[in-house]
Amino acid sequence: MATATTTDAQKTFDRSKIPTLGPPSKVSLPPIVTRQLSNGLKLMIVEQHEIPVADFILVVGGGGTMDPSSKGGLANLTATMLTEGTTSRTSLQIADQIAYLGVSLAAGSSWDASTLSLHAPTAQLDSALALFAEVALKPAFPQEEFERIRKNRLTDLIQLKDRPTAIASQAYASILYGSEHPYGHSLIGNEGSVNAISVADLKAYYRSNFLPNNATLIIVGDVKPAQIERKINAIFGSWQRGSVTPFTFGAAPKAEATTVYLIDKPGAAQSSFRIGSIGVPRSTKDYFALNVLNTILGGSFTSRLNQNLRETRGYTYGARSAFDMRRSAGPFTASAEIVTAKTDSGLIEFFKELNAIRDTVPAVELNKAKRYLQLGLPGEFETSQQIASQLVPVALYGLPLDYYNNYVQRIDAIGQADVQRVARQYIDPKSLAIVIVGDRKSIEAGLRAVNAGPLSIRDFTGRPISQ
Repeated sequence: MATATTTDAQKTFDRSKIPTLGPPSKVSLPPIVTRQLSNGLKLMIVEQHEIPVADFILVVGGGGTMDPSSKGGLANLTATMLTEGTTSRTSLQIADQIAYLGVSLAAGSSWDASTLSLHAPTAQLDSALALFAEVALKPAFPQEEFERIRKNRLTDLIQLKDRPTAIASQAYASILYGSEHPYGHSLIGNEGSVNAISVADLKAYYRSNFLPNNATLIIVGDVKPAQIERKINAIFGSWQRGSVTPFTFGAAPKAEATTVYLIDKPGAAQSSFRIGSIGVPRSTKDYFALNVLNTILGGSFTSRLNQNLRETRGYTYGARSAFDMRRSAGPFTASAEIVTAKTDSGLIEFFKELNAIRDTVPAVELNKAKRYLQLGLPGEFETSQQIASQLVPVALYGLPLDYYNNYVQRIDAIGQADVQRVARQYIDPKSLAIVIVGDRKSIEAGLRAVNAGPLSIRDFTGRPISQ
């Protein structure tokens, strides 16, 4: 019966017409309950009772922004070491307990925060929370494990030197922000900075940043707010508050005239492009307009950059753009890996699109981009893990608790004039850093002929070298 119904539907379906989309659904998240313990630890709790699991993300302010300039990667290594031993368990014992309880426990860091996350079946919640709290509050940073982690990190850094994409990304950050600004460094450091970091540095970073009054615990899952607050208070309530070091940022360099920075990678089959400028902080009032703009330019598979460079020209497997919004202004970057023989042609097409986006965007294209963003939003909230992750920026950047409930309407309000205004304000083809990593002998003459700007030869870190 079902087969016959399906066949009938297929016969009446007109495949010559593009399906008509209905209006985007409004996203209505379950209420976010907020609490604060007496030591300053904030709680954000969302009840999700469909499946007996719960997710926890401890968000600690800090991250790579707090790395001393000579010890880049400190925040990342500190987070990595959280699960490598506590005052009462070794790294292997923590791993055994994770497997025994059937939970997931992971630590990480970004520019603005360090995180520790737990995914646990509620049947094991008490034991899982005890382990979670022990890792968060009593890390031992054992020397032997640190040396193992550092050796692995140094191996990774050596391997990255052979990857044009990694070279391009790091050199781009260094050129854009300079060595005095934290965003000019690498989140995972370099060989010199990683070798300079000691266990004492990790402990000092932990003491300065892992403070309850510098943290938010996000909780999503099969829990009741009052009950889970009591459990959290029992295990995190004795966490001692402290003095939080304020964020400080070196002044971002002033924008310069468009310049091409060429980094030689002999024999490279592709040229790695990073083109852009310093963008905006997450607090920008233009967040929604920039999201629509970027979706049109390079934020989706059918974006202009990808359609041009991949689908029409066949220069690359993919081209994209992004505004990396952080506590301070992160970079705007258009990027692609372009086949070596088309490096100069690729640069011409990049500039064609970066200029064109400053013109009025057709209404059809604008509406398509808005629908892409609106219809994709519910898919980001399908699991308790996804919901918890989506609440990290709410906690970190002080977004309103109804931020996602109003997302569809905020995107809907963006018009053609909004997109053109932010395009002209934030994308200036006359003031861009163009970093290209590729086979110099094959691509330099062509790049000079394009004449996008003066050409500067750099080493793999982005520093000038003799031409």
